[in-house]
Amino acid sequence: MKKIIVVLLLTLAITSCKAQKTTESKDSSQPNVLVFYVDDLRAELGCYGSETAITPNIDQLASDGVLFNKAYTQQAICAPSRMSTLTGLRPETLGIYSIFTPLRKVHKDVVSMPQLFNKNGYKTVSIGKVYHHSSDDKKEWSVYYGKEANTYNDPKNIAIIEQLKKEGKNPKGPAFDAADVSDEAYKDGRAAKYAIETLEKLKDDKFLMFVGLSKPHLPFNAPKKYWDLYDKSKFKIPSREKPEGIYRLSLTKWGELKGYHGIPKEGDLDDNLTRNLIHGYHASISYIDAQIGKVMQTLEDLDLRKNTMIVFMSDHGYKIGEYGAWCKHSNMEIDTRVPLIISRETNYRKRKAGKTSDALVENVDLFSTLVDICGFEAIPSDGKSLVPVIDNPKQKWDPIATSVYGRGKKIMGVTATDGKWRYTEWRDAKTHAILGAELFEHKDNLLSFVNLSGNKKYQEVEQRMKKLLETQFSRNDQPFLQNDQPRR
Repeated sequence: MKKIIVVLLLTLAITSCKAQKTTESKDSSQPNVLVFYVDDLRAELGCYGSETAITPNIDQLASDGVLFNKAYTQQAICAPSRMSTLTGLRPETLGIYSIFTPLRKVHKDVVSMPQLFNKNGYKTVSIGKVYHHSSDDKKEWSVYYGKEANTYNDPKNIAIIEQLKKEGKNPKGPAFDAADVSDEAYKDGRAAKYAIETLEKLKDDKFLMFVGLSKPHLPFNAPKKYWDLYDKSKFKIPSREKPEGIYRLSLTKWGELKGYHGIPKEGDLDDNLTRNLIHGYHASISYIDAQIGKVMQTLEDLDLRKNTMIVFMSDHGYKIGEYGAWCKHSNMEIDTRVPLIISRETNYRKRKAGKTSDALVENVDLFSTLVDICGFEAIPSDGKSLVPVIDNPKQKWDPIATSVYGRGKKIMGVTATDGKWRYTEWRDAKTHAILGAELFEHKDNLLSFVNLSGNKKYQEVEQRMKKLLETQFSRNDQPFLQNDQPRR
């Protein structure tokens, strides 16, 4: 009898040991996740075919993963687009379209990405600008470095700001700064420093880390050495022409730029100032590219790359003079299309590297993708896992990608692309009555200058795109509720 009991105990011990090893194996197979979340960056990168941008580190990341050539944000403005990414819910689900409304003011119980990862045993890290509102950020992360104010280092610009303060005027400062200083003298250099220090501390833990890089958002402040990479005279002045036949509220002309010192309050910018700003946008891109390179090198040095999935993304696109505008704030292709690169951990057996996908994907898909990759229990989401496309970049995917942009509380613009055509309807936000429609062709370019809606030659295309749009935005659906009236 004693022998039987001993055998049973040994059997249970062995079984328990095997189960523990299985659990440990499963846990160890869950990758770390590092997301570079960039502000106001359109696909102006070498790996996306830019003829001007110098981005060797991001280009290297693209060669080490899958570059998505047709990725789109859900709204071309910071706060709602970031909420969508971090919750997996579209702006029309959250009911928040304004930059002024924090997520938690409306939604106390929606599960965010950091909350889900915390629950599943990960250390979660927020560095720089991740959510737009710091009130959404602080309590949801294990490690939190909030977004910092803009830094000016050029003595002339510092003097200007001090004088503005004395005069009681808005001390926002000039639109660009190019001091001969170290990377850490500006805030994205410090963000990279915090990321590196945190990686060194968490090297033995599972982690989800968001590194929020603020450039190339205005002001275009970056160390002089990144400005020196470019010859300002080589930048072409974009056409200021507006598309013909667009809805009266289709474009926002200026956005934030007009609030900066030295920018004329009326009229278009002259060519010299235009080139200075384009130069600053590119210098800012090369600056954040260098910070990404530092963080990536740290992953290698700490032997973390083999089990770390990398995501590089932007919250929305941006216009640097196109259509005479300097902002996002529209449903146009140039504002809704974003760069997206996903590189699986190097020990993942199906890993694809140096591949390009033309699948229509969206920023809202990231939530479901990470849930799938990390093996978490699925929770409700408006996105879908991109794992099948990451493993097979040529796979056919969704027929459309959609975005929204509201004009106040009474008018909502809803838009869809099939990768070639973009169709937009401007609707009464309550009744869904169509106030205006736009059809633009975007075969190989971000810009289009003629609204083809109503043109008999393109009637079949417009009807097809209209049907695709309505699969997402039914005209008989609920009103586009805003801010204090979430749908769920």
